[in-house]
This record gives sequence, C-alpha cells and structure tokens, in this order.
Amino acid sequence: MQLWQLRQRQSLPLEAKIKMSQARIREWYEHWSGQVYVAFSGGKDSTVLLHLVRQMYPDVPAVFVATGTQYPEVRRFVKTIENVDWIRPEKSFKQVIEEYGYPVVSKKVARFIRDVRNPTERNEATRHLRLTGYTQDGRYMKGMKIPDRWMFLVNAPFKISEQCCDVMKKRPFLKHVKQTGRQAIVGTMAEDSQQRERQYLLHGCMSFDGKLPSCKPLAFWTEQDALLYIKQNSLDYASIYGGIERQNGMLHTTGAHNTG
Repeated sequence: MQLWQLRQRQSLPLEAKIKMSQARIREWYEHWSGQVYVAFSGGKDSTVLLHLVRQMYPDVPAVFVATGTQYPEVRRFVKTIENVDWIRPEKSFKQVIEEYGYPVVSKKVARFIRDVRNPTERNEATRHLRLTGYTQDGRYMKGMKIPDRWMFLVNAPFKISEQCCDVMKKRPFLKHVKQTGRQAIVGTMAEDSQQRERQYLLHGCMSFDGKLPSCKPLAFWTEQDALLYIKQNSLDYASIYGGIERQNGMLHTTGAHNTG
C-alpha cells in the first residue's frame, strides 16, 4: 500500500471507517470460525474496538494483561467490563527491568541503544549504523541512527532495552493464543508511531501469514475518530482521561494522563 492511500483512508468520515472496520472484523471472525478475542488495554482505542466488535458479536471475550504498571483508574474500569480474561506476565516489571533494562524514550531508541551496547561479531555494521547513520555501502539513513540528543544514553549507568513490552505484553498474549486457539483483534492505529505506520503500509489491517496473524481494524482511524465514536455512542471509559471537549475544532481529553 502507498502512503497516499493511507492518508486517503484516514481522511474518510467516521461513518465510512466504521463500515470498513466492521467488514474486516467480520472477515477475521469468519476466517477463524469465531475463535477470536479483543486485546483490551482499558485505553480509549481498545474501548472503542471492544464496543465495535461486540455490537456485531456480543460473546467475543476480551483479554487484559495485568502488568502491574497500569494506572489504578484503568484497572478499575477494566473490572467493570463483562467477559474479560485477566492474564499476567511470568515476570514482574521489576524483574524485567533488572534483567533487560528500561525502555527509555521509545521502543525504537531503546532498541538502537541496546544494539550499540551489546557488541557481537555479527552486529558491527548495525552498531556503526546506529552511531553514524551510514550503511556499509555509504548511504545515510537518519531514521536508523540514535538521535544526537539521546546519544548520551549509550553510556548510561543502567540497562536499556525495548524488550519490556515483549516480556510483559506480547508473550502473555502468545501464550493465551496457544492455550485457547483464539486469535487477537487489536486496536492499534497507524498514526500511533512511525513503526505502526510502516507495518500498516506493508500488511494493511490484516495479515493471515506468518507465526503471528494480526487483525487491526482501526489501523486507519485517528484519535479524533476514537473520541468522536466515544461521544456518539456515549461509551464509558477510564476516568484517567477526564472529559472529552472540543477546542479549536478538535476533540481533546481533559485528563492529566492523555494516553491511548
């Protein structure tokens, strides 16, 4: 898919996006003969996704990974939702940090720093790329380099890694899939990060191939769409976000912690 196609879809009215998302949910549900679940974080986007899915298939379960790092308001909200399976990682956040390191700045930057700080015979070219931005054939790739403002973290006196998310969230979900045979429906959006945008351009909303099939029916939505959907459907959501207000023509949450 081309970037212009994503931008075109992101600019569609919410009503059109709902119909497109419903078609993807239906295809995923039928492909797996109803053996699906909603990956539910208790955030705005997954709240929208869960409502959208259960409008079509009321019995689809939700799965919440209790990492111990969520805000209390989010956990309290999740407890109000019916048919939610709570699963837990095998290691605590403290154990993960001690073993793998802190996910500082972003997962991308943390990964780059981990590459540099863990030299092997095989990653010399990668380490050079992370430090300089230059490939072996002399091409400069700014996006593959540790940003200058974070370069000091290479020598930080503590471990740094992006692996926290893998251990705390991805592994418990994978274990759940193996135990139940159910495949996930996830509420991430392409606008969340450059990495998610790239994944959308490569695979679109759904991928049935590989070790981990994926369904992201809200991938072409925006935060504005999610907030408008919440307002139009009068959905309850975690109190940490506060209210939803319109300012300068845009919807905003008024909570102290405005995360998705």
